[in-house]
Amino acid sequence: MLEKPPSSAPLPDHASINLPRLLIKTLCLFILFNLVFAFINPLPAMGNLSAYNAIFPGRLRLPYGEDASQSYNLSLFNLEAMFASLAVAAPKAANEYRVVLIGDSSTWGYYLHPDQTSSAYLNQANLSRSDGRKMRFYNLGYPTQSLAKDLLILNRALRYQPDLIIWSVSLESFPKNTQLVSPIVQHNPQEMQTVIQSYTLNLDPHDTSFIWPNYWQNTLLGRRRDLADLLRLQLYGVMWAATGIDQYYPRNYTPVQVDLPNDQTFHKLEPPTLKPEDLSLDILQAGFKAAANIPVLLVNEPIFLSNGENSNIRYNFFYPRWAYDQYRELLSAQSRANGWHYLDLWNLLPAKEFTNSAIHVTPQGEAEIAQKIEEAIQRMAQ
Repeated sequence: MLEKPPSSAPLPDHASINLPRLLIKTLCLFILFNLVFAFINPLPAMGNLSAYNAIFPGRLRLPYGEDASQSYNLSLFNLEAMFASLAVAAPKAANEYRVVLIGDSSTWGYYLHPDQTSSAYLNQANLSRSDGRKMRFYNLGYPTQSLAKDLLILNRALRYQPDLIIWSVSLESFPKNTQLVSPIVQHNPQEMQTVIQSYTLNLDPHDTSFIWPNYWQNTLLGRRRDLADLLRLQLYGVMWAATGIDQYYPRNYTPVQVDLPNDQTFHKLEPPTLKPEDLSLDILQAGFKAAANIPVLLVNEPIFLSNGENSNIRYNFFYPRWAYDQYRELLSAQSRANGWHYLDLWNLLPAKEFTNSAIHVTPQGEAEIAQKIEEAIQRMAQ
């Protein structure tokens, strides 16, 4: 006799899905994960996980960009991720003489392709040392003018075993009120505090311009934009490797200002005297101290010299003549007193070699700058 198949019975209570309880557990786990994420703060370590120098080439300059869709680049403030994306992060070859260039947007190469910067032209020269080591130049310039920003980057660059540091500066990087306004400085307060305290800089380590995320802003939710930026930087590497494009090049731009205001002030300083205490010369000293036994070439970068209205009192939009002339005297005196290698290129280039700013130059201008730097390096080696 055939047995009657058992009728379907409801699942026992312990096997049924309790949706409210599941949602509560998921929410609790999500909250716990966010709290642990904030406590551990893994973003710096995550920044070191990079596909650059592995899957695709290292970038030729620090990530910086405002239109990622056209430049395959973006601005972010995770120093680990920024440096890990660079070619300088690759292991140093045994026969390499490594040179890093520090500076502002002029060094970085505003409106210039990566192969049109002074570092690129220096690499194209295929220079070698007398001991046979091949010189390789790395662009660590970053837009915004601030010696504190330069020192922050220089301090990082020491991890990559440079044999020579080329530090390009201009007067606009020296005023005391501009040192902590660079976003990359403001978003890295802990590292900048360490720099300030290590070199006893005349800066407030607790300045209100520093951006300190609170505990909740350090959670996974609070850091979702930063996490997305880390991912985007890696994804843009595909198009960067394919095109070499890392900034937007507009067809038209506003040219450098020729007619100037009838104003002789410089950052609220009045003529006739620019005093050493008006400038952040202590940060410059700290950079040489940080370099220790690594030679440093200090370069006063070229500036646009206007021949337009009020050019008798100002060289350009940035600089009244009295302030800039005395700045050059102070920088030269500091260099002599400290035995620094110093190269003053302030009037190297004619007006036609400047683009949209008193410090941004054409590819031809960069080639001339590179030539002068090459000559200075050769003199240092003698």
